[in-house]
This record gives sequence, C-alpha cells and structure tokens, in this order.
Amino acid sequence: MIDKIHLTAAAETMRASAVRTASRPVGASFASVFDQALQDCAPVRFSAHARARLLERGIRLAAADEAQIGKAMDAAAAKGARETLLISDAYALVVSVPNRTVITAIPREELDSAVFTNIDSAVVMASQRQSVAF
Repeated sequence: MIDKIHLTAAAETMRASAVRTASRPVGASFASVFDQALQDCAPVRFSAHARARLLERGIRLAAADEAQIGKAMDAAAAKGARETLLISDAYALVVSVPNRTVITAIPREELDSAVFTNIDSAVVMASQRQSVAF
C-alpha cells in the first residue's frame, strides 16, 4: 500500500522556514547574530574587585544606573572598544566591554589626580543626554 503525500504540511513547513530566514539580516553569520542576541540580553556584571570598591568607596548604584552603564557599554562596543572608562556625574568605572563586566569603580571626588591605564576608550555618561563613545 502506498502512503498519501501531505503537501499542505510540507508547504506550511516551507512558509515557516521562509519567515525565519527573512527576519535574519542578509549576509549576517550565525555567530554575529548570536553575539548580538547575547549582548541584547546580557546584564552588567561586577567583578569581586569592583563590588569591594563600590562598598568601600560608598558608591551606590540604582537599577537606572545599571541600565545607563549597559547603554554606555553598548555604545563603546559599537565603536569596537574593549576596555573603557565610563565617566558619570558621581563616579567613574573601568569596564571590560566584551565581558560586560565592571572592573573597578572610583568616586568623582577622587578623579582629580587619577591615572587610568590599559583603556582604549572613554564614554561620558550624562543623565540628561545619551551616552556617547569617543
């Protein structure tokens, strides 16, 4: 006995595949799409050293601060930065952009004589305007 071929199921499968393919940017590799998806949902992490510096230096971060730090990291990543100095009105942070990790934190009042090494970029974070990488 010969089984019937169900063309409607095959057509539905092909349509679903076409929709998935159409939503992907043309020419984008799986790795680049995957990396972008990870960055879009990756939280900001704090190294043990950064957590200790935040505590001992009395720097308190709110959820809005973490969101702003994440946006600043995104801006730096868009420019190809790896180790970035983030400067806000109240503090400065050195971050690893690829790892989305805060490495250390310094209060604004200690920045007068600070020297930062091993950074390749800086982002000035202002509460009134969007973060800009330079």
